[in-house]
Amino acid sequence: MGYEESWKQSVDEPEVFWAEQARLIDWKEPPRQILDVSRPPFRRWFVGGTTNLCHNALDRHLAERADQLAIVAVSTETDITREITYRELHREVNAFAATLVALGVGKGDRVVIYMPNIAEAVFAMLACVRIGAIHSVVFGGFAAHNLAMRIDDAEPAVLVCADAGMRGGKVIPYKPLVDAALAEANAPPAHVLVVDRGLDESMHLVEGRDALYAPLREKHLHADVPVTWLESNEPSYLLYTSGTTGKPKGVQRDTGGYAVALALSMTTIFDLAPGQAMLCTSDVGWAVGHSYNVYGPLIGGCTAILYEGLPTRPDPGIWWRLCETYKVRTMFSSPTGIRILKKQDEEWLRKYDLSALRWIFLAGEPLDQPTYDWLSRGTGKTVIDNYWQTETGWPALSLMPGLDLKPVRPGSPGFPTFGYRMRVIDDVTGEDKPAGEKGVLVIEPPLPPGCLSTIWRDDERYVRSYFGHFKGSLYSSLDWAVRDADGYTFILGRTDDVINVAGHRLGTREIEESVATLGEVAEVAVVGVADELKGQVPAVFATLKQEAGGDATAVAQAMERRVVELLGGVARPGCIYVVSALPKTRSGKLLRRSLQAVLEGRDPGDLSTLDDPGALEGIRRAIAAGPLCGHRREA
Repeated sequence: MGYEESWKQSVDEPEVFWAEQARLIDWKEPPRQILDVSRPPFRRWFVGGTTNLCHNALDRHLAERADQLAIVAVSTETDITREITYRELHREVNAFAATLVALGVGKGDRVVIYMPNIAEAVFAMLACVRIGAIHSVVFGGFAAHNLAMRIDDAEPAVLVCADAGMRGGKVIPYKPLVDAALAEANAPPAHVLVVDRGLDESMHLVEGRDALYAPLREKHLHADVPVTWLESNEPSYLLYTSGTTGKPKGVQRDTGGYAVALALSMTTIFDLAPGQAMLCTSDVGWAVGHSYNVYGPLIGGCTAILYEGLPTRPDPGIWWRLCETYKVRTMFSSPTGIRILKKQDEEWLRKYDLSALRWIFLAGEPLDQPTYDWLSRGTGKTVIDNYWQTETGWPALSLMPGLDLKPVRPGSPGFPTFGYRMRVIDDVTGEDKPAGEKGVLVIEPPLPPGCLSTIWRDDERYVRSYFGHFKGSLYSSLDWAVRDADGYTFILGRTDDVINVAGHRLGTREIEESVATLGEVAEVAVVGVADELKGQVPAVFATLKQEAGGDATAVAQAMERRVVELLGGVARPGCIYVVSALPKTRSGKLLRRSLQAVLEGRDPGDLSTLDDPGALEGIRRAIAAGPLCGHRREA
């Protein structure tokens, strides 16, 4: 079947379609029921079937490809490359699993992983799912406060970390951040397992709590840890994402549905067969990293290239060199990553033999036409935009070169993938928008396999956050979209208070709360502003208390430091303005969209509800004078 027939069956006859796809993975016990929608908007896939992610990623491949490369962990920061076969990866994962068991970790326990893009991060993730533990990987760029919030929500039995990461040749100590997070957390784990890379000579271990992994690995190197078989709908991992409130949402992923969705996507979307190589430039701390640095390629019997380093170090050809060396067939990156390379000489795109490379997928933010043109022209390869969210776990909109490649339409991620019945609707009436008109992108339930099953320990928030916006229990993507006459969907940006910084989702409320912890700040509003490189960056507008006095620039610099201290460098404001008043309605609601419009030189819209009409004029004057702080000086 072609795309249209396959997609139609996936939404009209989901039990028939997904029963066939379930054959793509191994089951200990086959599913008794393909789909259970008895408690909408919740749904359960492959009910009664028992399986295991680690078994499907490793054990089932040993008979045919034990000596094939499973992962290649390349670090241009440490100049170390590790080529690890499926047999070797199986051994490393068993040793890590035995270590976790010795520390008391069992089925259903949580393990927080705070690691850079190194092989041990993959070992830890696979070890957790092998024994039925639930991992929660926290991006290594997040600050201690952010890590503490996730620890308190997950309540882990063990935290796994590295002594340090590196970026641009600079060592970034992780262990002090972990120590600070555990000092702040209300539910710190009993054990911290440290992978010592020898990067932080001053690292301190807390007696009775902290243990180095290396000696424990030696102790358990020959252990064989049996797979713990999980019912399809039992959780495999938690991945925290920013919401419109300050508290992150713990996206909970199931086991069987996720494995099936990834197996299907590897062949139909990414056009990869067993034995072929995939380079995904994401970090394991993000959803793309989970699905296509680790689980997807391994479930598909492929070779996964894991990269630690900058796209320009040691030179702007490093990604293409990896493609040549390992005969990469499919590459997956982000528009921000390519825009960084776009500042370099285009000749780097032609220096290496890319004859094995067929497809370059980009996701994480809308793909602009100049970036598409530069990459497509420079490499001569097919560049494919695709759209998904942490919540979906795999692409929701994409072209499918492995099944039926439709013409690329720059700016559009294409068509719904399997199981996604999508609509573009009016945000007020809920009525469908005609072709060419902007609306909110929604998904009709049931959500397909691979999507989140709930928010960790908060079913009510799951329903409210995703299904409480429109009648009919529609899942709101909280993204604006438009669909053209041929059915191609174009993503236009967020409808809520979450901004997309280089593919990283940040809640503006979290940044506001960080700034507000400064005693001099009276009120604060944060919006996303367009940025040529990162897509969006946070813009901070703050009023100061009367008694603050002093130097407003110094206070603005303190705001920047506080955000980085509490949330990490990824949340660093692009520009900070100190103003006399913030625009509000007479009922006291902050008009963040008006702030954003003025900052970007657009019409702020109807201002008849403004409590103080002069507030926006003060904002305009502050913008014209330039930001007091922030790296985006041209704002």
